[in-house]
Amino acid sequence: MNRDSNIYTIVYASVMVILVAFGLAFTSQSLKSYQKKNEDIDKMKQILRSVRVQATAENAESLYKELIKESFLVDENGNKTEGDAFTTDVVKAFAGKKPLPVYVATVDGSTKYILCMQGAGLWGPLWGYLSIDDDKNTVFGSDFSHAGETPGLGAEIVTPAFSDQIKGKKLFNAEGEFKSIAIVKPGKTAEGQDYVDGISGGTITSQGVNKMIFDSMSGYVKFLTSQKQ
Repeated sequence: MNRDSNIYTIVYASVMVILVAFGLAFTSQSLKSYQKKNEDIDKMKQILRSVRVQATAENAESLYKELIKESFLVDENGNKTEGDAFTTDVVKAFAGKKPLPVYVATVDGSTKYILCMQGAGLWGPLWGYLSIDDDKNTVFGSDFSHAGETPGLGAEIVTPAFSDQIKGKKLFNAEGEFKSIAIVKPGKTAEGQDYVDGISGGTITSQGVNKMIFDSMSGYVKFLTSQKQ
């Protein structure tokens, strides 16, 4: 074949594209198990942070197995149902009002219920975990994550300075009514419910977190109220 011809150029380019595509596909498939493992480890670290336990990539799995005593799904009536809590797609679960994951941890001899959160911020998804004391009302800890909030502003939701405020806050008032926990502008208050200061300069992200907590915890209300010890 004439190497100076257009046909040769097209054939050569096509073969190279196919070879590169094959190589990329093979590499992606080969690394898939490692990627999944890393995603699982990161998720374990987030769940553990919600019960105030800091884990590394090296010890996350062992700490998770040690502290998380049980995990299950709960339906819209608060009853346990079949399914794998860890692998459940939380986005689809909240969107379709499907069973939601619950993780049960034992920390310093006390039971903590870890509940999932899913929402939206200024630039993308927000998610996190809220751990509740065995009274199924008082927040023990929390962890928040985001896909792309502004550094120094909305992204501050991942810092202890923000999440530590939520410790000790209650989801229900004295009459047992679900009120959630409000995220308000610094210096403001929220009548009739527990609240914490939002992020200065991160108003939309703070509003997103406020809505995320309310919407997500609303899905767990029957679990929290129908099975109180």
